[in-house]
Amino acid sequence: MITPLPGATPLVPGSCTLPFPGIQFAVVDETGADLPWGQGGILVCKKPWPSMIRTIWNDDERFVKSYYPQDFQGKYYLAGDGAIRDKDTGYFTITGRIDDVLNVSGHRMGTMEIESALVANPMVAEAAVVGRPDDLTGEAIVAFVVLKGQRPTGDDAKRIIKELSDWVGKEIGPIAKPKDIRFGDNLPKTRSGKIMRRLLRGLAKGEELTQDTSTLENPAILEQLKG
Repeated sequence: MITPLPGATPLVPGSCTLPFPGIQFAVVDETGADLPWGQGGILVCKKPWPSMIRTIWNDDERFVKSYYPQDFQGKYYLAGDGAIRDKDTGYFTITGRIDDVLNVSGHRMGTMEIESALVANPMVAEAAVVGRPDDLTGEAIVAFVVLKGQRPTGDDAKRIIKELSDWVGKEIGPIAKPKDIRFGDNLPKTRSGKIMRRLLRGLAKGEELTQDTSTLENPAILEQLKG
């Protein structure tokens, strides 16, 4: 539904570009208010479209609750994804599922909001956040970060880790500070630009990766991100 038209839409890596003609998507906050381009939020569709789902079999109530939540006064179709629009072109980039939540010391936080906070830092080009089991807090936040400059090492890396951790603490709150921040030249992605979060979860837990990585565009990056 958000897709480039062959020969008509210039492509941008990682972006699904613009909605199909007649489809009206927007990026909104938790109350349904439109967000400015360049700011991450929740992806919604503002009006019906041909061939859309109309109900759930024998459960109209569940259909309304799931797809037209009261947070948006029941007006918008909830896609279930987070997104950001390029502030110059208006192109959409899907940032991940909004129901991907972490439970840190009883606080439920979406990985998307932590990623958005990290990417809001001028140093950061891209970020992916996953959880790993932690004896003290239940789950610990692990962030994989790509900087706009060179990948830092040694004392330089420690300084930037503290800076980014404090930044997230200021943007969201101390509970959202990542326990572990790892730097890479890029993130493990499929050829279509989707971040392979299941592999990042395995890396965060320190597991030996036995999963199929044949769909990865850059399998060598996994070794770099092991930490």
